[in-house]
Amino acid sequence: QVQVVESGGGLVQPGGSLRLSCAASRSISEIDFMGWYRQAPGKQRELVARITTSGSTNYADSVKGRFTISRDNAKNTVYLQMNSLKPEDTAVYYCNARVVVNSYWGQGTQVTVSS
Repeated sequence: QVQVVESGGGLVQPGGSLRLSCAASRSISEIDFMGWYRQAPGKQRELVARITTSGSTNYADSVKGRFTISRDNAKNTVYLQMNSLKPEDTAVYYCNARVVVNSYWGQGTQVTVSS
């Protein structure tokens, strides 16, 4: 079992930055994948970025070069640094932890990009 709690969402103007945090209830070095997903109104949930225990990362094409996922094993926390935000980045952002075949989700944090 893993519990994950997101924080850091909010309202930001286009071109601005936000950093999301995802705190896990257990050592993230034992979690196969940790990732960020997002879901905009009327759309399916989509992968934004994820990171493995070895530090390998992958990103959605729409966020490459703007978003960076990182991890702090000492704090059992994964971050999503979001720069050059666009209105189309507006969504609820969810943290996901995957251990073998089990997948655990946070409650989500709202990110709104608007002037």
